[in-house]
Amino acid sequence: MKKFYTILIATCFLASSCASIVSKSSYPISINSTPSEAKITITDKKGVEIFSGNTPASLKLNASSGFFSKARYQVKFEKNGYQSKTAPIDFKLDGWYFGNILFGGLVGMLIVDPATGAMYKLDTEFLNETLVPEENIVVNEGLNVYDINDIPASWKSHLVVLAAE
Repeated sequence: MKKFYTILIATCFLASSCASIVSKSSYPISINSTPSEAKITITDKKGVEIFSGNTPASLKLNASSGFFSKARYQVKFEKNGYQSKTAPIDFKLDGWYFGNILFGGLVGMLIVDPATGAMYKLDTEFLNETLVPEENIVVNEGLNVYDINDIPASWKSHLVVLAAE
């Protein structure tokens, strides 16, 4: 009988996975903005909207987006009178996943943790963004020359570096 219990405990121990025992497959995150009451829209890495609301907000996000695929999210902040802003939410490999080498075995490493998403963890618990007021720039038709410090931040992503030869 003692041998039966030893085998039962060993089987349960080896069939489990380390990150699934110690970690989670979804994580809470708090999202805030300055100024508050900004509209937020969260999309996953496929562009599917998974949440819409206002700051401050608290919600849970899944760590996985499929078998062996970590989740990635984009949070878009919008408020009248302010430039919109997008911030990423990333997950990273959980160190407990490597505990499978000692405790969870191949079942935990190749099946359980990748299937549950427990092999990934949230990179940060808080997202706090400061929105920049919109700048009133008058754009005249034709060629306009602006100083780099006088253009809105939203324009800077469209700039191209020209090298003089």
